[in-house]
Amino acid sequence: MEVKLFQSGATHTRLKLDPRTKLFMMLVISTVMISGSIEGSAVCPRLVLACVPFILLLTGRRIKAAVFYAAAFALAGYAEVFLVYSTTGILNTVAVMFSGVVTRFIPCVVMGYYLLATTRVSEFMAAMERMHVSQKIIIPLSVMFRFFPTVVEEARSINNAMRMRGVGVGTAGGSPRALLEYRMVPLLMSAVKIGDELSASALTRGLGGPDKRTNVCRIGFGPWDAVFAVIVLGAVAACLFL
Repeated sequence: MEVKLFQSGATHTRLKLDPRTKLFMMLVISTVMISGSIEGSAVCPRLVLACVPFILLLTGRRIKAAVFYAAAFALAGYAEVFLVYSTTGILNTVAVMFSGVVTRFIPCVVMGYYLLATTRVSEFMAAMERMHVSQKIIIPLSVMFRFFPTVVEEARSINNAMRMRGVGVGTAGGSPRALLEYRMVPLLMSAVKIGDELSASALTRGLGGPDKRTNVCRIGFGPWDAVFAVIVLGAVAACLFL
């Protein structure tokens, strides 16, 4: 995915959700999807929860990510329902591992990606402060919001530089040792440096100080927050009582 997909695009989304609603949905979807499969009596509620990230990606105009997620989940669901019981040997092992990992973890990862991609750091911090969350938790999370986009951009720059020097998969300098030395090591060193710089930046801006921080951004619950909360809670109730 391109770096811009990881950057906040809240101003370009058709659907405005409160950061607390996104966080609530991510926690609920993660708990329900990891704890069960897409088979049995609760298959419909789990499919509804799996569709929520897809709908949110579409409304956030992240079409490529939505299509990739839908294709991966559909393929994993087919493997879990049909291939697991009709294959044997290594193919069965691959089908079980692929379907189990994708159907349980991909919805959680995509929901977290949507939270990071459509929420500004200031909005997230304002939401956490309204929930009276400790600064010891808010500061690391705010650093994390800037850390991942920066690391992805740094990785792209390193890959482009190494590709210009002929270090890549399928080239003479594309051995595993060369890839580890010229790509992974610089990326790890950059990640450490980025983390230190972001932490210093957060402290420089007064995060963690004794005075209460003010926010210019406006957050609050709206009709769409209620709609998605009802959908998620309804699916959870169906999973519990079916």
